Amino acid sequence: MDYYQVPEGFMWGVATSANQVEGGWNEDGKGMSIADCERYNSYQNLNDYKKVNDMTTAEIQAALKDKTTKAWGKRHGVDFYHHYKEDIATLAKTGINSFRISIAWSRIYPNGDDEKPNEAGLRYYDSLFQTMIDNGIQPVVTLSHYEMPLNLVLKYDSWYDKRVISFFTQFAQTVITRYHNLVNYWIPINEIDSIIRHPYSSAGLVKDRFPNLNFDEVIYQSMHNQFVAAAWITKFIHDKYPNAKVGSMITSTMVYPYTSDPRNMLKATQIMRKSYNFSDIQLRGKYPKVLLKHIHDLNVHVKMTDTELRLIKENTADFVAFSYYSSVCTAYDTTGLKVTKANRTTGVYNKYLPESDWGWQIDPVGLRIILINLYDRYQKPLFIVENGLGAKDKLTLDGKVHDQYRIDYLRKHISQMLLSLKDDGIELMGYMVWGTTDMVSASTTQMSKRYGLIYVDLNDEGDGTYKRYLKDSYFWYQKLLSYKNKIPTMFFNK
Repeated sequence: MDYYQVPEGFMWGVATSANQVEGGWNEDGKGMSIADCERYNSYQNLNDYKKVNDMTTAEIQAALKDKTTKAWGKRHGVDFYHHYKEDIATLAKTGINSFRISIAWSRIYPNGDDEKPNEAGLRYYDSLFQTMIDNGIQPVVTLSHYEMPLNLVLKYDSWYDKRVISFFTQFAQTVITRYHNLVNYWIPINEIDSIIRHPYSSAGLVKDRFPNLNFDEVIYQSMHNQFVAAAWITKFIHDKYPNAKVGSMITSTMVYPYTSDPRNMLKATQIMRKSYNFSDIQLRGKYPKVLLKHIHDLNVHVKMTDTELRLIKENTADFVAFSYYSSVCTAYDTTGLKVTKANRTTGVYNKYLPESDWGWQIDPVGLRIILINLYDRYQKPLFIVENGLGAKDKLTLDGKVHDQYRIDYLRKHISQMLLSLKDDGIELMGYMVWGTTDMVSASTTQMSKRYGLIYVDLNDEGDGTYKRYLKDSYFWYQKLLSYKNKIPTMFFNK
């Protein structure tokens, strides 16, 4: 029988974020976060990512006045805050050995600028991480995953204000010191490139709060400040806990030329090149010239000190963490071409690929291409920390979810990953399904866009029992992981 050989110590896991699953938004001293201001509106155009990702001061003020959780999906999540022990025990039965989750910044420092951390929040993560360890699961921890304390938006200028660097690094130092015996893998900022696409959820930037500034300047200054903070965290971990590893986390969406017209190839190359700007900074230690030129062409001024640039240069990440869901095409002239979506961005429809319920085109081979490109570029270990399918799952009367479409998605992507391990000479640390249980969608604040291996009885308005049901994909992943380090190739032919 033919096998795919998986490296010893390979991390098979699942992934989620605190703001999408935890709930408990105002319990045990937790402060309000920017995610707690994001509301599901059935009348909004969920295909318009720019609208979904924007936020105004008026909308924040309205959120502050409303103390309910109904339709405020990220306030209730799936109540992981109270269900984490049973959820982890259930997930452990699949055979996973790793679990990526974030620490809610506002649960530890409720206002962001507090002098002392919230001990109740720290105790929660004490128990959460110990529960993982007790179940044979390694935590992989993201420190900033769209959960900035709201007070830093209202009192300061979010990440545009350099004081926020020190607030974030104080938070990071607190939790890294507290949990270093339990956590060996750290990611400072989730999809650090995302600040360009959705500045509010990624960095708490609200355009109307900067009436006298070029908003592009606000975004790029905030981006730089995040890089400085991430480099400081990397240095702190390397200095204090040299056995721990730090990752650069980016969004990876494969971009193809719409046709073989060289102008389309050039356009696709330029877009992919831009996507690497952010990982270049964290893995090569300096701003690429193309990004500096872009900032100059925008006619914005980003304050970068020699000390900050040296910090970035001397403290590069140990591994390349990335998300991958889908691909798009592009063309030098998109007039009249069908538009499609991919992880909060858009592109041109690819006639060779199917699409999900939300219009994301499903491209397993694109994952293999991304693996080759990233490894050739950086020659550092890769880590797929997000890969999954958002779909409209149906719960049957007997409590089943027959999500063969998700099984097909995972089967095809994992097989391409294993082929790349076998034939492409890459170095891969692990693979994580996004997500765990169902969760509230990051982009649309919906529950009906379901990603998990475990169904949660909850609708878009926040109504439901929160009862958990195992999907068919849960049992498929369990079967896959039962093979350990030698997976029969025939398993992927079923």
